[in-house]
Amino acid sequence: MTDLTPLSWELVWLAAPAIFLAGLVHGTFGIGFPMVATPLLALFTDVFTAVLTCLIPTMSVNLTTIWHGGREELRNVRRYLLIIPFAVLGTILGTYLLLWLDPRPFLLILAAAVLLYLNQDRLQKVDFSWVRDHTLPAYMLFGTTAGLMAGMVNVMLPVLIIMFMELRIATATMVVLFNLNFFTGKLTQSLVLLQQEVPGIGAFLLSTLILAPFALLALLIGMRLRKRFTPERYLSVLRGVLWLMAGILILRFMLAYR
Repeated sequence: MTDLTPLSWELVWLAAPAIFLAGLVHGTFGIGFPMVATPLLALFTDVFTAVLTCLIPTMSVNLTTIWHGGREELRNVRRYLLIIPFAVLGTILGTYLLLWLDPRPFLLILAAAVLLYLNQDRLQKVDFSWVRDHTLPAYMLFGTTAGLMAGMVNVMLPVLIIMFMELRIATATMVVLFNLNFFTGKLTQSLVLLQQEVPGIGAFLLSTLILAPFALLALLIGMRLRKRFTPERYLSVLRGVLWLMAGILILRFMLAYR
């Protein structure tokens, strides 16, 4: 692994629009920041750099969304917090895989995660009713898998959606739970990276602080726009963008081995 260097201004100006768009999506839907930001950043850099670039902006967006959810929703998520230790375990494993393995296949894994999200409706035909009757094994399976995906490619949303929808969790509670899981995972990942003493990691993460204001400004704008745009219309545009990104990521994966 090559030493990390602080973000260049060129990379900052390339990353800022991606971070802003992701924050706008997250503000509108309450979820989706890493789901949008990571594939966009991976279009012009490697997945490892994309994950690290999103780390601090993601945590800032998660914390703000959790705070916006209010105390009542924080009380409602208590009964589901057992999933977090398994998500943390998965994140640790995923982070080590991100550090140890060739980064090129992660382009394909990231594309697969995007496609999984885009095909949630088809997965509803699969019987996941056992989740409600066997919650502990479900927490272990879905929590660890979600954490693994978060550690490797910065995406846990598709896996968590399957479980939380099967548990019939209220939407507002689900949003807070998504953000709580992701914040905990990203905090864990940052501690693992710092503990591993990745060359240049401290200076690199400090340089990404400049992207957090873009994420938070877009988040607040998205929260205001939430009432003005129909979620169906906004979601259709988002899905189109994600399909395009998945195709480009697969193409980049194929070209990487030429």
